[in-house]
Amino acid sequence: MSISEKLPALTGQQRDAAFLKPDGHCVVLGTAGSGKTTMALHRADFLAAAPGVGGPTLLVTFNSTLATYLRSVCEGQPNLTIEKYHKFALGYLKSRGEVNIRIFKRREESMALALEDLRASGRHQRAVIDRPVEFFEDEIHWMVGHGVTARDDYLAGAPRIGRGRPLARADREVVFEVFQSYMRLRAQRGYRYDWDNLASHVLAHLGHDNTRRRYRHIVVDEGQDFTPQMIRTLAAAIPHEGSLTFFGDYAQQIYGSRMSWRSLGLNISDGVVRFEHNHRNSPQIAALAKAMADMPHFRDEVDVVPPVAVAANGPKPTVVRLEEPDRQLFAAAAIANGRAAARRVGILVRTRAAVHALAPHLDQRHRLYRLDKDLESWPMGPGIFYGTYHSGKGLEFDDVILPQCDADELPRPSEAEVHGMDEAMARESRQLYVAVTRAKKELVILHGGKLTSLMPPESSDLFTIATVNLVNL
Repeated sequence: MSISEKLPALTGQQRDAAFLKPDGHCVVLGTAGSGKTTMALHRADFLAAAPGVGGPTLLVTFNSTLATYLRSVCEGQPNLTIEKYHKFALGYLKSRGEVNIRIFKRREESMALALEDLRASGRHQRAVIDRPVEFFEDEIHWMVGHGVTARDDYLAGAPRIGRGRPLARADREVVFEVFQSYMRLRAQRGYRYDWDNLASHVLAHLGHDNTRRRYRHIVVDEGQDFTPQMIRTLAAAIPHEGSLTFFGDYAQQIYGSRMSWRSLGLNISDGVVRFEHNHRNSPQIAALAKAMADMPHFRDEVDVVPPVAVAANGPKPTVVRLEEPDRQLFAAAAIANGRAAARRVGILVRTRAAVHALAPHLDQRHRLYRLDKDLESWPMGPGIFYGTYHSGKGLEFDDVILPQCDADELPRPSEAEVHGMDEAMARESRQLYVAVTRAKKELVILHGGKLTSLMPPESSDLFTIATVNLVNL
């Protein structure tokens, strides 16, 4: 079967996006459920095979599970390669003679050592020095991902979109010293690379690489998950007659982005194509998603396309309060076990620890699929799919069950400790938005005490309210 035969038919505007000009840079933004991944697949298929303008095409994403799905659709299609970004980056560096590339994976430990040494030195009395190591990890991830690693550039106050309160220059001094110490420790252990700086090395090589590019066309799916440096490398990796097409939903981005497209290396001569029609979620689920995006903590710092529901009607999302709140994972599994014979049911949780704790409660008589890098092929038919919110990006299920949506669970206390409550709410609301918008027909939200404030109150008319005794499950 061809790719087009495996996918839903495109509507008029979707068809226009799939067959945009086959050269230059194109940006397509859409709400969750607007069919971005479907359009990206059709677009890649067209660019790989179009007479005269087609050629080797890369469809690249950031999510392991989504990459598995994309490969299952594109299997056997000539001229079309599906890769996660980091596999693309590693392959390119090896093609440039970088051999024996080793990725440093002890970053948190090394940053903790650097921070401990800095605290012991007594050189800084700023309160920021007492922040958890995860705070410094996150800030340095932003620095490297945006290419802001020169001291003067960072200290000058490069815009840090996504942080509720900008860091003072003196605080940046502390962060930069931790960054420098971390790089020294990494080098002492014989490593040039970690996952964050791969893109910068690729970009440096591309800047003086005059060889023929491997791909004529690149299509980016779920582009909001890519750092600016990653987007810049992809823009530089196509020939002058080639194309880069970016599909994304900035409502799903954790860190926000006010960067111009040009600063990302993209020259958008024909403007941005926007999709507001939600073909996935029922109007009732789409209404909840819109209400979440309208809440104050869902900061209007991003290029959000508000959803307009066009899918078939369904029931309102159900909010279930459990009389035994510590058994929410058992309850989620019980509900899924009762539906999985005929439907594709997703159970999405916030952490990997919750994924592990959930697994023993799932009925082995059903087809069970954990959404992670070990899922080698994309299954068809009914079953239970379970994983983190992030692992569900780009995917969809008939029903979605979200346990542990308590006020004391979301936002996670660890996120609030690292980033402060305001920023934790802004970040966690986007993660929860991803999870909510994976549901096509029914959405079940479980909590034990008070519902998370990342959602509208239970008293709103968006929900059906239920109380469940586990004896009845």
